[in-house]
Amino acid sequence: MNTKAIFAACLFAALNICTLSARAEATAVAHTYTYGTHLDVKQVLSMTQDASPACGVVNARMTYLDSHDQTQVLDYLKFGDGCVGDN
Repeated sequence: MNTKAIFAACLFAALNICTLSARAEATAVAHTYTYGTHLDVKQVLSMTQDASPACGVVNARMTYLDSHDQTQVLDYLKFGDGCVGDN
């Protein structure tokens, strides 16, 4: 095999892995955190929050694997990172 074919095969494999991850996240049903919610987090896959930098409470989302290697999505509220100079 020449180097172009090897490079193309590696690129194709990497794209398949990314697509698989995106499909797993898209099929997981989001749950909303409430006080007392039992969390079974084995590995955090991603954490996102509202795009605009805000000072105050913002929406956030955590995608993670549970102890059974099932993808879970948790929506929750957090204090924003946009408060410059505030405690």
